Amino acid sequence: MGGKIILGLDPGSIIMGFGIIEANEIGSCVQLVEYGVFQLKSYREHMLRMRHIYTNTMDLLQQYAPDEVAIEAVFHGANVQSMLKLGRAQGVAIAAALACEIPVTEYAPRKVKQSVTGKGDASKEQVAAMVGRLLGISTASALLDASDALAVAICHSQQRPIAMNKSKSWVQFVAANPTRITSN
Repeated sequence: MGGKIILGLDPGSIIMGFGIIEANEIGSCVQLVEYGVFQLKSYREHMLRMRHIYTNTMDLLQQYAPDEVAIEAVFHGANVQSMLKLGRAQGVAIAAALACEIPVTEYAPRKVKQSVTGKGDASKEQVAAMVGRLLGISTASALLDASDALAVAICHSQQRPIAMNKSKSWVQFVAANPTRITSN
């Protein structure tokens, strides 16, 4: 395809999902590269989990050389300790990307769900089903965190053209996208 490689991350301190896609410049065509999860439950100490997140994220960054990283923001919850652990997991993954000088963009969970399913309050299963449809894969319930990460990457692929076009004039946009302009 020759597009941008995007690494999507769904941070977690027990299970962390990742998804890698290739997207064309206007985000209308995405292709699956790889997806999976980091299983962290076997590490009893929280700091060992953080090291595992960092080293595995670095491995992904070196193996697939993504152009951009998209990560889901930590949601607001009632349990402060859980939020702190999620924030650390997210921060470690962001640090790995920044160490490789790869730009990182953060998306709110509602934004990700809305961009993939059309509903900001969609369930994990609805997100997985739509990701499966968009990428032509079967999404197992054991990999819901991976499908969430793919959803983050897809969301980013859809948002990139909007961000790019904000800095361009309409003349440049029309010249670059003649098939997207229609007359009434």
